[in-house]
Amino acid sequence: MDKRVYLLAAIAFVVGMVELLIGGILDLIAGDLNVSLGKAGLLITVFAFVFSISGPVLLVLTRKIAPKTVTLAALVVFAIGDLITIYGTSYSTLIVSRVILAASGALLTVLSLALASRITAPEHRGRAIGLVIMGISASLVLGLPIGVSMGHALGWRSPFILNLALVALLFLSVNLYFGQVSINTQQTPLRKLIDSLKTKPILFAHLTTFFFLAGHFTLYGYLTPFVGIKLGFAGSLITVVYFIYGLAAVTGGGLAGYLTDAIASRRTLLGSITLLFFCLLIIPVSTDHLVLFWVVLVIWGVLSWAISPPIQSHLVQVAADTADIQQSLNVTALHMGIAFGTLVGGLVIDNYAVDYNAIVGALLVLFSLAAALVSLRVRNT
Repeated sequence: MDKRVYLLAAIAFVVGMVELLIGGILDLIAGDLNVSLGKAGLLITVFAFVFSISGPVLLVLTRKIAPKTVTLAALVVFAIGDLITIYGTSYSTLIVSRVILAASGALLTVLSLALASRITAPEHRGRAIGLVIMGISASLVLGLPIGVSMGHALGWRSPFILNLALVALLFLSVNLYFGQVSINTQQTPLRKLIDSLKTKPILFAHLTTFFFLAGHFTLYGYLTPFVGIKLGFAGSLITVVYFIYGLAAVTGGGLAGYLTDAIASRRTLLGSITLLFFCLLIIPVSTDHLVLFWVVLVIWGVLSWAISPPIQSHLVQVAADTADIQQSLNVTALHMGIAFGTLVGGLVIDNYAVDYNAIVGALLVLFSLAAALVSLRVRNT
């Protein structure tokens, strides 16, 4: 497998770190800027929304530019976003920095996924995509702990200083070692992209990702109150929950990538969705048996990022002429699913017991399974 995939995974890690770590330091930001926690939480909302719509648009706009040049330029813009975060003194300044970070980060992420699938041989494609996903999921493990520990010890801006140093290192690495690569010499017209979504296998592939992440985040977005209410966890025990979950998530992308190559994307995709459905149904009951809870938590963590390699590989096969853009659209569907899932989860937890978050999440995952079956069935007919 092409060694440059590891560099792409590192880029995905740095982007994911900025996206995820802010959730662990919201209280510090709110206190420093004298805003409410809810208003500070909008920094996450703005990032997710901008991220979800930026990837496909920017990938289309930069299609005629060499991928290496686009990557280097996006890293520079990303660094500017970090600098604004570090030196910004007002809430509005941070909003601007989140927009810049989200837009450039989205382009870097979708470009990394597209390049990973193109610079490797077909038999290693799933594994290459899985490594990039592992970069994102690794930031899930380290992003929150780094944000909390550095934020409290050195101030909430300190994690962004670390991130800026990593971006500088990546810029040098890409410039020295990446070489010239090409994704597609012809730009995909926007009309052709829109028309492609009228094709059932493509549309339902994106719906599969949307409902999978929506179901997952209906509970995961509220994991802290869930373990607090159901298990009485607080403080360091909650940190342990996220750390163990994150470690499991890191392995999920890589394992799913391996299985996509070994047993085909269809089996990996359907197996991941089915297992997530049962995990969400079981986890409210598992809290009565602590050992079972930890086992289910680990399996849930592994599954959380397991859908990306098989669905991305599936898209490459069913949309060969627009594959790169479809991959970026799938990242959009992923983030839209996160937004929808957390919205639904908030409504559920405010009106019902937290157990229902898992049940409603499982129902949304059933929609993901139905969408996957439609996409795969139509593809094979």
